[in-house]
Amino acid sequence: MEIKPFNKDISGFKNEDEFMRYLNGRRVCDLSLLFDDLFFYLFGEVNPDSVISCRINFNKQKSDIFVKIGGTEKGISIKKGIKNSVHIEKLDRFISFLRSIGFGDPVIQEVCLFHYGDGTIDGSGSKRVSSLEYKDIHQDKLDMINFYFNQDDVIREAARRFVLLGNNSKDEIDALIYGTVDDFIWITPSEITEAIMHNRDIERTGLGFGSLFYQPLNRCLNYNSKYESYRDYIQIKWYHLSDDIIWAMNERFKRKHRLG
Repeated sequence: MEIKPFNKDISGFKNEDEFMRYLNGRRVCDLSLLFDDLFFYLFGEVNPDSVISCRINFNKQKSDIFVKIGGTEKGISIKKGIKNSVHIEKLDRFISFLRSIGFGDPVIQEVCLFHYGDGTIDGSGSKRVSSLEYKDIHQDKLDMINFYFNQDDVIREAARRFVLLGNNSKDEIDALIYGTVDDFIWITPSEITEAIMHNRDIERTGLGFGSLFYQPLNRCLNYNSKYESYRDYIQIKWYHLSDDIIWAMNERFKRKHRLG
């Protein structure tokens, strides 16, 4: 049986619970070596006998757990598996975000036309087409959108909204863990932005901000009333999250040894 790194057959919620149960009430000196560099980054030099407090964040925010040592608390996002969905929101809120960072009507209208795939900007069209069909006809329009989506300042704002901060918090995450308690890698907020931006020039047929890919939550091509409301939501996926973290870790290693 193939063993996949940084993964095991449990849900994301169960995975967060396992991190919480492992960390809460444990002394720093009793942590596995996997946590050494992460905790030094988060808390600096601490008394090895310090007891850790950890709690799950039940609010819909980017930090999945909060870890506290002494008077210092840090928020950590936890991911596992493949094709990670990192953000979901209503299309109108996404459009407001685009306007807030300087996008005008021409680009926004093309985003909406792609999103609904029915020839309208509000989802009222009678004939819906798949993403593949839309790309076959309008790839030039998507290329134009991607040109604007992949400007450096836009990617920074996208990384902040979709990965670091979200809609429902005033505080960014302090780190992102990918994997499980027994096998994980991690990345800092500045490395997240750097990794996402590293892929701003990749070839793509769909829409994306660097490593972050945009898509409708559900095009509802079969007109199933159960899923009709999903057409008004967008989702952002980070397909190659583990690869990007490993790239960022290699860059971290090179910086450390250049400075050393």
